[in-house]
Amino acid sequence: MNPCPCGYLGHFSGKCRCTPDQVARYRSKLSGPLLDRIDVQIEVPALREDELVHGSQGENSAQVRMRVERASIRQLERQGKNNTRLGPREVQRFCAVEDSANSLLKRAISKLHLSARAYHRVLKLARTIADLAGETAIGVGHVAEAIQYRRLDNSG
Repeated sequence: MNPCPCGYLGHFSGKCRCTPDQVARYRSKLSGPLLDRIDVQIEVPALREDELVHGSQGENSAQVRMRVERASIRQLERQGKNNTRLGPREVQRFCAVEDSANSLLKRAISKLHLSARAYHRVLKLARTIADLAGETAIGVGHVAEAIQYRRLDNSG
């Protein structure tokens, strides 16, 4: 969705003239229970002209596809299905986190008021992030990244 009714909130051009109240009303159109069901919620800023023309130096699509395929194979071998399809008991079994990551999760639950559904989604996403990195353990970095993807839950 756009960041505000006009679509220019945070744009480098400074075109947005929406008031904070208008932004809050616009964002409140998506209910909490609906947002709770969206695993990855990130803000994608507009690119400047030179960024569009010159492109980026990130991974190309073939490299990303290979990482995703390897992660998917890892998931199927470990649990017989992709992480997104794990039920609550399976999340407990296959998404155990390191102690330092568990502390971070507890703070996030308290500070971000995560529901049980959101908590399980964060764990499954952290498991996927670790799988994409080729790591067997879910560490604090994986959990931190997964929590960061929930940030639109409490914005506005």
